[in-house]
Amino acid sequence: MCPLDLSRIQGFVVRSYRPRGGGPGLAFARYLFLRIDDSARAASWIAEITDDVLTAAPSSKKPDSGVNIAFSYSGLRSLALPDATLAGFPEEFRQGMAARAELLGDVGDSAPENWEGGLGKPAIHVLVMISAMSEEALDAHDRRLRASIGLSGGLVVLHDELGAALPGGVEHFGYADGFAQPSIEGSGEPALPGQGALIPRGGWRPIRAGEFILGYPDEEGVLPAAPPPAELSTNASFLVYRKLYQDAAAFRKQLSESAKLYPGGEELLAAKVVGRWRDGTPLDLSPERPDPSIAQDEQRNNAFSYGDDATGLACPVGAHVRRANPRDSLAFEGKLVNRHRIVRRGITYGEQLAPGLDDDGADRGVIFMCLQASIARQFEFVQSQWLNSGNAFGLGQDQDLMLGSQDAATPAKMTVPGSPPFLFGPLSRVVRTKGGEYFFVPGVNGLQFLAAAAGGGAA
Repeated sequence: MCPLDLSRIQGFVVRSYRPRGGGPGLAFARYLFLRIDDSARAASWIAEITDDVLTAAPSSKKPDSGVNIAFSYSGLRSLALPDATLAGFPEEFRQGMAARAELLGDVGDSAPENWEGGLGKPAIHVLVMISAMSEEALDAHDRRLRASIGLSGGLVVLHDELGAALPGGVEHFGYADGFAQPSIEGSGEPALPGQGALIPRGGWRPIRAGEFILGYPDEEGVLPAAPPPAELSTNASFLVYRKLYQDAAAFRKQLSESAKLYPGGEELLAAKVVGRWRDGTPLDLSPERPDPSIAQDEQRNNAFSYGDDATGLACPVGAHVRRANPRDSLAFEGKLVNRHRIVRRGITYGEQLAPGLDDDGADRGVIFMCLQASIARQFEFVQSQWLNSGNAFGLGQDQDLMLGSQDAATPAKMTVPGSPPFLFGPLSRVVRTKGGEYFFVPGVNGLQFLAAAAGGGAA
């Protein structure tokens, strides 16, 4: 195992800041999108803010708030990095998310021309993420940060987004969230059953760090491709940011209408859609009813593999969590899946839709973020091949009910295996993209390199 330089890796790359299991966490977040107007002045600001960045280094003191920072390709260009460095970034990152819209299923109402806040446009250069334990701490840190940006004379805030964890750790469709994250080798985080890679004779091991962090061996035993020089790219990761609106009223209506015809009732159908009961109990472990003793036990709530459920009678092959992480239900004993894992981050935004209420017109959803060493091989592959298509699973044109674009020529449906199978549909899109971008998350060493290079201190 290659030890991770945790003090130089930004903290959210290897651990979640959000509350889990009733414990404390940074439950509030604000995201500031900046434009760089003067590279030298921006370099000075980067040098100044680097000391405030939350890292992955272990600490007995939990901060009230902290920041993390990332850069778009146009932002790195604005810092006047050498041509050889810029050319070393992967094509999908250089193109940006808006240029990849068709691949991602961002069409119709989700198309980039409908995105908010200038997201997807070249003027978005820097993403600053503030995380805090309370609204008061968040606002205080936000004021300090905006003051420093104003004093820098080299950056301007173009847009911001606010997020906050909902009570009980649920998302806007009513499901407990945040269960399945990959265990990263060397992260110092507990390696929980089901979160890593399957061992052929049984059990689990952490995923190699190079699947998520540049400068470390990946599942193939090689270093992931990275832009030069190593001072910039080592300890870095690539970040996908997406603001996803959730049409809670439409989801509830589709579910309740179809449940009238489904023999198992609404709650079982809701579980079949996601692959977990609303409390997080996996269908693979408890197919007939939710079991809080499983859902609340970190040693059990991810300890499954779909290996004994090839036909999807317990957990449908097209269920959301099974599509996003098929475990060993695809070929090569999970080795294929291990190359397409992502670290999910983010937070809900907006107020919950009250039970029994029709659409109130409010904006609500999730700020979805994920981290990986290769946006194309990981996020884009999962979105285009596993969520927007059913071919990998023998499901034809069926898309993921949650995140699929539902843009097929024929009416969209989900197949729930049974005797006979149940066809859930017709489906309409219940999640819409309202903006997004691809970002580079440097390590502390990378931030220092950027500050020196843009400030004229490096070649």
